[in-house]
Amino acid sequence: MTKRKRKLRIRIAILIGCILFFLSLGLIFGLADYVMKVKRQTLEEAFAWQKDHYDVSFYETLRKKNYEVRSEDGYILHAQLLYHPEPSDKYIILSHGHTDNRMGALKYVPMYMRQGFNCIIYDLRAHGENEPDFVTYGVREGMDLNCLIEDTRNRYPNLTKLGLHGESLGAATTVTCMKYHPKVDFAVADCGFADIENVLRGVLKRSKMPSFLVDLADLGGKLRYGYSLKKMRPIDSLAENTVPFLFIHGEDDDFIPPENSRRMAEATRGESRMILIPGAGHAGSVFADPKTYEKEVASFLAGV
Repeated sequence: MTKRKRKLRIRIAILIGCILFFLSLGLIFGLADYVMKVKRQTLEEAFAWQKDHYDVSFYETLRKKNYEVRSEDGYILHAQLLYHPEPSDKYIILSHGHTDNRMGALKYVPMYMRQGFNCIIYDLRAHGENEPDFVTYGVREGMDLNCLIEDTRNRYPNLTKLGLHGESLGAATTVTCMKYHPKVDFAVADCGFADIENVLRGVLKRSKMPSFLVDLADLGGKLRYGYSLKKMRPIDSLAENTVPFLFIHGEDDDFIPPENSRRMAEATRGESRMILIPGAGHAGSVFADPKTYEKEVASFLAGV
């Protein structure tokens, strides 16, 4: 083999290696983007969905106040206070699910209004009216919620009871927030995940796709965003938690399996209850059996 041919082969090998490297990098970053970037909904789009699925006429009759809360890293969260029709010193902060916005929390408002609560709904980081960002499945979101809790106590210093309610990502946010030992009286977590890794691997398994894609996405998350998917574990925030928790999960949830709530209910040091709603899929418990849902929440609140 001539010297020229050897040089040509080396150049071709280097070129192929570079192409494979950049293709691999593109796959790794693409997977991270798919998992950690948010397909946002406008408030109008989210409200239209709510209107198609249940009666939202109550929302128009409530007195409201819009305001902003600055998180620890300077990120601005858009919030709205829904005043109880009668003067009340009880407040609850409602956290919505992934890709939704504060309109997605409206389904729980009538139930808490009947319990005498003013309701605070807000857009989670990267959602709704907030600035575009990426999702960390509880890590930064839990910090944001803690700042919202502190703001609520400063803004309404005469409150006598403060609670949390979260759905899906909002539930994971509520659980993760416990690592800050927030000054709240109770928390309700509906269809939350104990760790995002088991959810992603479950989705891949059901789709008959290789589970190592989670490892690639995790690598991409660390390289592109500075966060590891495998460290997004709300359950780890419960080791020292003493806030009473009610865990709710749809029995037929095949996206975030009920086992996630069961694990968290067992992990917390504080009082915990867990209920399964038969026939309910992901984030569908309040629709599948609203009477049982409200009865269980009311019973839990009476106990705490």
